[in-house]
Amino acid sequence: MVVAVRPMGVEDAEQVLRIYQAGLDGGDASFETVAPSWAAFEAGRLPAHRLVAVDGDDTVLGWVAVAPTSTRAVYAGVVEHSVYVAPPALGRGVGRLLLAALIGSTEAAGIWTIQSGVFPENTASLALHERAGFRVIGVRERIGRHHGRWRDVVLLERRSPAVA
Repeated sequence: MVVAVRPMGVEDAEQVLRIYQAGLDGGDASFETVAPSWAAFEAGRLPAHRLVAVDGDDTVLGWVAVAPTSTRAVYAGVVEHSVYVAPPALGRGVGRLLLAALIGSTEAAGIWTIQSGVFPENTASLALHERAGFRVIGVRERIGRHHGRWRDVVLLERRSPAVA
């Protein structure tokens, strides 16, 4: 399978949101339960760092995007990311390609920290992030309720060795 990573565009909206919803339906991707509208999705994420992985037919296999963690200037180089892979593409290296492209994109923009929160049960995501150079900062215990139960979140970060 040939996979390419390119910027996400409005033409990808339907596929991106479908992949997002599939991840949410799995129960271990996010506290969210319903994918947002495309307008809300775009409004909450930085345009320069929204990427999709596509196959030779331009079918979206996965996506990655970042949001600023704060509006304070001191945190301008810190973002929080999400990465989702379509169920049929799981285990095929799509997530690895997306994270590598995101790291390149953010480092080129002077972003020094990418962070994320992952449910501890999402072992595939934790392994993917470890392989991409993320480290565990800690566990936020019982940080929120999801489907009626308290959930922990593993806080991950990747500090850029290239951005000082």
